[in-house]
Amino acid sequence: MLMTAQDLLPKVLEKSGLLKAKRHLFLCLGPDCCSPELGQASWDFLKEQVKNHDLLVMRTRAACFRICSQGPILVVYPEGIWYGRVTPERLKRIIEEHIIHGQPVSEWIISENSLG
Repeated sequence: MLMTAQDLLPKVLEKSGLLKAKRHLFLCLGPDCCSPELGQASWDFLKEQVKNHDLLVMRTRAACFRICSQGPILVVYPEGIWYGRVTPERLKRIIEEHIIHGQPVSEWIISENSLG
């Protein structure tokens, strides 16, 4: 029997991590705010860290946040913290301090907007 999209939805939601996620991380990979290579390196590192730390987060990559400066840019919701120049080295600290321990890394924040 062929499964419909509606039949698959519960499995897809579970696999995506959406049902357990505590945060959603959006990463802009450029190309106008940073080199595509740096954007991809940051994305690859983020994916690896989410998996290695078994973090309860959703992650989404984006091509442009229309900031076009200081990229790669990471946005963390629900807090609405926007980080600039998010290299793999910076991501390591952001994940440890903000995502795991709940303390944003203030010196790299370029904006805050919780949408609340």
